[in-house]
Amino acid sequence: MTTNEEPTPIRLGVLGLSRGRTFARDSGVLGIKLVAVCDLNEVKLEEFKQAHPEVEVFTDYDEFLQFQMDAVVVANYFHQHVPFAIKALRAGKHVMSETQACKTLQEGVELCREVEKSGLIYMFAENYPYFATNQEMRRLYQQGVVGEVRYAEGEYVHPMPPRESMRIAPGLDHWRNNMPPTYYCTHAVAPLMYITDTRPVSVNALAIAATDDQLRTRVKTSDPGAVILCRMDNGAVFRILTGGFAGYRNYYRVHGFEGRLDNVSNESVRVVRNAWEIGPEEHEEIVFKARFPRHEELAQRAGHGGGDFWTSYHFAEAIRSGQQPYLDVYRAVAMSVVGILAWKSALQDGAAFDLPDFRDEEQRKLHEDDDWSPWPEDRRPGQPWPSVRGQLVPSDAAVAEAEKIWKETGYLGL
Repeated sequence: MTTNEEPTPIRLGVLGLSRGRTFARDSGVLGIKLVAVCDLNEVKLEEFKQAHPEVEVFTDYDEFLQFQMDAVVVANYFHQHVPFAIKALRAGKHVMSETQACKTLQEGVELCREVEKSGLIYMFAENYPYFATNQEMRRLYQQGVVGEVRYAEGEYVHPMPPRESMRIAPGLDHWRNNMPPTYYCTHAVAPLMYITDTRPVSVNALAIAATDDQLRTRVKTSDPGAVILCRMDNGAVFRILTGGFAGYRNYYRVHGFEGRLDNVSNESVRVVRNAWEIGPEEHEEIVFKARFPRHEELAQRAGHGGGDFWTSYHFAEAIRSGQQPYLDVYRAVAMSVVGILAWKSALQDGAAFDLPDFRDEEQRKLHEDDDWSPWPEDRRPGQPWPSVRGQLVPSDAAVAEAEKIWKETGYLGL
């Protein structure tokens, strides 16, 4: 091969049509070729096929995996990724999985074992670490600007109008209507782990309980938010806030003994240092616009603050190099299990729980049968509800409004 030849494209299949559209638009610049998508919605698949006749479409996942491709993006429902990821690995496909990596500790154990057995690439598609601000904060932290982290904060607050919340969550058993508030934690904790190269070793949490007003206007049966405390492997404490409160915000702050880093907006980073520890020509506080380390134009064009570009970029690089990416299966499972154990903690009024090291098979054996789960399909005596108040029942008016909205979107109760 001459140096002018392009590398052979990575043939990619995507489970989940919504995510498939993003790869149809942007994957070519990364040396990735979208060759197949799989989804249960036949109407939308047909529309996609008309727009992209070169891409094969499937409704059957097993048939989809038989198609000639190198890698699969698992982008189905939030809590259903592991069985599909494992099937793809067993079919010889590299895997990039959307969040959440696993719905139980048992699944986390199974996933780690399967990735190790396969020898294939597994990447977690958590895109928030790759915002320009978070990449800049990682660069500064790794340079030692603030010293070793002792305390950090990560916040993912995403309010939504009741009607929109119902529209994107069709069906009373939809995962969005039954998700404990600690579970969607990776957007808050992953950037801090990435910036500081630390891992969680224990967790405790408190939930903000749902109100009767919430049940009058929404069909969600979970609490609206939670605060999680993580003890990290270097002794630092991280505070994680997740929820649907007023005031949309993604915020990250890192404290060391020598300074502080935080994002003052989605574009700017602030560095604060002690006045008595800097020179006469230095500033106690500096605020500047963060830039991507490279590929600025491509990243700015992508979704989620450029994160969608960088997850795909690092997935492709990992496949070509044969080296597991930074967001490997162990970090993926660890940050997902933070949410699971945090919910156990919240239901016990903040009791602390140790987080297993999923790199260690001896520790994994202790949790290989742990199928504790709040999801409707797993409900049985001993399983938790997604609210600290127990079983919540939406009002008849809220259910009627939701059913009206679902009918408008074509949802038929499937």
